[in-house]
Amino acid sequence: MEFDEILAGGQQELRRGTVVLACLLLLREPGYGYALLDRLRDLGFSVEANTLYPLLRRLETQALLVSEWDTSDARPRKFYRISPTGERLAAELLADWERIAASVRRLNQGVSS
Repeated sequence: MEFDEILAGGQQELRRGTVVLACLLLLREPGYGYALLDRLRDLGFSVEANTLYPLLRRLETQALLVSEWDTSDARPRKFYRISPTGERLAAELLADWERIAASVRRLNQGVSS
């Protein structure tokens, strides 16, 4: 296996959980799936539509997101926003992310505590 393949796999594993947190944080402002996909890509999250849409449905099923249909245009669109439960989860995940990032920085600097 080539290094580039190993790197791509490692990056995918590292980013997988961060997409949930990114979606929750971005959906503090209501957003449509396609716009969310573009925003995530702009921020450096490599996410495909066939990954994002099932994720949004799962987060909605878990009551972390709520959705509504916008029928003001000719083509109705579903938009999502974070729920109060989603806000609580985002806060906990963000705090955990900060702890993990601090630990990795300490490891990288060769300092244990």
